[in-house]
Amino acid sequence: MTVRSARRALAAATAALLTLGGLAACSDGGGGSDPDRVDVVAAFYPLQFLAEKIGGDAVAVTSLAKPGAEPHDLELHPRQVGQVADAELIVYLSGFQPAVDEAVEQNGGDRAFDVAGVQPLLDAAAGGHQHEGEAGHEEESGGKDPHLWLDPTRLATVGDRLAERLGAVDPDRAADFTARAAALRTELTGLDADYTRGLATCQRREVVTSHTAFGYLAAHYRLEQVGITGLSPDAEPSPQRLAEVAKEAREHAATTIFFETLVSPKIAETVAREVGARTAVLDPIEGPPADGDYLSAMRANLQTLRTALDCS
Repeated sequence: MTVRSARRALAAATAALLTLGGLAACSDGGGGSDPDRVDVVAAFYPLQFLAEKIGGDAVAVTSLAKPGAEPHDLELHPRQVGQVADAELIVYLSGFQPAVDEAVEQNGGDRAFDVAGVQPLLDAAAGGHQHEGEAGHEEESGGKDPHLWLDPTRLATVGDRLAERLGAVDPDRAADFTARAAALRTELTGLDADYTRGLATCQRREVVTSHTAFGYLAAHYRLEQVGITGLSPDAEPSPQRLAEVAKEAREHAATTIFFETLVSPKIAETVAREVGARTAVLDPIEGPPADGDYLSAMRANLQTLRTALDCS
């Protein structure tokens, strides 16, 4: 019996026990549903994108976070816990989704690939201001910003490591995974070059955002992020914080206050009215874009930034 066969047998037995105990229903795409493909569970969209691009038709990828849902505070259903238990590889980012962290700790074993360990994460304040009293996901993630995928060069490195892990699970296709990771790195290098050129000469470099998801992007492309709230998109800013952001927006002559796709724009609209600015969407790409994929969403963000910052 091969290692993959043994793991599939163990996963099937685990799923059966979970079902008998009432903990999980049948896992769609889990535990050996297709013996010719590696069963991968991805915690949320950017990791799903990576797994699908690098795995190609050799993987079956299940995302735990569903389209249109905010992934930070994901709660797992019993069936999803079963999918984690069944998977041959679990791709997640520790500190970003506590429920996923718990499921991986209980059921992941040596099948878990934590992308937070590929490169050191930036501090939560990187790429912008840090203000006293900014509550949010900083406390949950040890003061580190998890949004590493908004730097294409970091995502490319994660992709290289993911190819290695997939190759360890399915050695017969290791060369294919490596080749796809190299092709993706080429695409991401091109995206990085577009950003570097597109944001080289701008009238402003301050980006006022509803929450501080863009520290990696700001740090890599020499922008300054001014966040209304911290890393948690659900945090409510204090009146004092709203006044501080409005003051900074006026000082920097900001014409645009950014909000994101999966949360309410009300806070951004409040600041925009206060300073006479407009609002626009800057997508942190935590969930799948309505159209296209990660690459097209990043290019849409670039055009939005160029317009807002008056780049030439």
